[in-house]
Amino acid sequence: MFNAIALAATEVHVPVVSPTDADGPYVLLWLIIGLPLLGAAVLLLGGRATDKWGHLLGTATAVGSFLISLVLFIGLMGRDEGDRQITQHLWDWINTGGSSAEGGLGIGLDLLYDPLSALFLLLITGVGSLIHVYSIGYMAHDPRRRRFFAYLNLFVAAMLMLILAENYVGLFLGWEGVGLASYLLIGFWQHKPSAAAAAKKAFVINRVGDMGLGLAIFLMFVTFGTTSFSGISAVSSGATETTLNWIGVLLLVGACGKSAQVPLQAWLLDAMEGPTPVSALIHAATMVTAGVYLITRSNFIFELAPAAQTAVVIVATVTLLWGAIIGCAKDDIKKGLAGSTMSQIGYMMLGAGLGVAGYAFAIFHLLTHGFFKANMFLGAGSVMHAMDDDVDMRHYGALNKMLPVTFLTFAMGYLAIIGVPPFAGFWSKDKIIETALVENPVVGICALLGAGITGFYMTRMMLMTFFTQKRWEADVHPHESPKVMTIPLIVLAALSVLGGLMLAGDWIVDWLSPVVGHAEHHDPPVPVIVLTLITVVVVAVGVAAAWFLVGKQEVPREAPADVSFATKAARADLYGDQINETLVVTPGKATVAGLLTVDRTVVDGLLSGTAGFFAGTGEALRRLQTGYVRSYALSVLAGAALLVAILVVVN
Repeated sequence: MFNAIALAATEVHVPVVSPTDADGPYVLLWLIIGLPLLGAAVLLLGGRATDKWGHLLGTATAVGSFLISLVLFIGLMGRDEGDRQITQHLWDWINTGGSSAEGGLGIGLDLLYDPLSALFLLLITGVGSLIHVYSIGYMAHDPRRRRFFAYLNLFVAAMLMLILAENYVGLFLGWEGVGLASYLLIGFWQHKPSAAAAAKKAFVINRVGDMGLGLAIFLMFVTFGTTSFSGISAVSSGATETTLNWIGVLLLVGACGKSAQVPLQAWLLDAMEGPTPVSALIHAATMVTAGVYLITRSNFIFELAPAAQTAVVIVATVTLLWGAIIGCAKDDIKKGLAGSTMSQIGYMMLGAGLGVAGYAFAIFHLLTHGFFKANMFLGAGSVMHAMDDDVDMRHYGALNKMLPVTFLTFAMGYLAIIGVPPFAGFWSKDKIIETALVENPVVGICALLGAGITGFYMTRMMLMTFFTQKRWEADVHPHESPKVMTIPLIVLAALSVLGGLMLAGDWIVDWLSPVVGHAEHHDPPVPVIVLTLITVVVVAVGVAAAWFLVGKQEVPREAPADVSFATKAARADLYGDQINETLVVTPGKATVAGLLTVDRTVVDGLLSGTAGFFAGTGEALRRLQTGYVRSYALSVLAGAALLVAILVVVN
């Protein structure tokens, strides 16, 4: 096991803080969820009467939640460090009677506002509001635009419930709500068979992860008698390491489903069938980060479960390389970004798996990634808008002058994700790589390799889209998107540039320490500047490789068929679907078929045979009941004669 990853020789202190009840402006905490939930209800129940202004209402509710979140965040910054956990009890949700020692279950619909949830609220509502604004233009000609905004509101409300819940059952409510809303949004254009199939695939794979989370919650209640975060944190040290490891592994299964981590990653690329704003909201800034939130929020479990923590690191390391390799061979611009998302979530999971040394950096990268990846997904939507919804980068080229705003904003995201100083990704991803190199060199080298591959596939995307030769058809006329779409791009591009300021003076580390603890600082074996230079050089090698292989070559409009095995594997998503088919689907079908055979032959045969026996017996006995008195008299006479004969013989 990677015991070093658990910060050996480091004092780890995860504080247990008693939350205070909501007062003052914090009584509005419920309204953050309530506004988008109300918007979804009005738009879904209002029907066609809301078509003309439904998109405006949907956007207004998201903006309203953001403004409340901003006010509460400013207020939280003014409170002492030990007074930054606030709860709001809405109502008793589940109450079976009796104490927890007696097996009773009492769960309230309670909300928790602390430094961790505060940052997530700003991300979800802030980026979510920008995506709502962008969608006004992107979905302008869709006849079901009002329903689309209803689903967006529903998703935001569910995600906010997930983040604000004070216990695991409330978190699970939001978790399942997010699953439902993502199913509706991915399959929004259900007239396309590919979209309907993608939605079903995402829904089914996520249910596998949800089973893991559900079992973890059951095990926590049986072990601790509560599902409250603070309650479990206070008594978690009393559980056995084996129990805590099982809880941690089950939580990881849930996280893998939502965050598209190996082996539950196969749904993410197919989910690009949904409208592009869905990709930006769900697959960049919010839903796919839910697994990272779950691991970080459950730090009091993982700090005492070294095997589970090691499993998180292994899964994260495999995924960050898996997604990066896939991104190298994709010609679909959205699927290329989806592979990138898988990889970047892997970095976040790696940070969370590194324990107290990495929790803050995992959340830091989660926030910066939300900025630059939402920026690039929306930028991809702007390119598609200009290219008649064509997603194939082989049909682009030389768009930098045709789409100046889209190009410049996308470029800011590109520089951020590959880690060019001083853009946001440089500060956040490099801290995870640095921490990984200190804690375990093998893992750190894998993370460093992933950074180099990121430099390659993102440069390839930039070159194929905005540079190289023009490859679009004569009847395609690229044009810049309207301001309602470009203004959100500009805001997100600015955040992609300035997001690194959250690390100034270790602000984000200190801010999150009341939730995830604070580790003593340990200098790496080589100066930080040397590690930084090594990372920049590795990224530069990836950029240079893309330039020589793509930038200096003529890009064909059709993907070459004669390619290496590695390229074929990357195009096939490293055979993720085939692996699932072999290891899960085929054995599952065989098991179901076997059970069906047993059911039909044994179970049904037993039941049918029993029923047939009694039916036959009844039929035979029925023949004795003729309804004729003479027959009954004859039977009585025969019986009497038989009885007399027996008596004679016996005597």
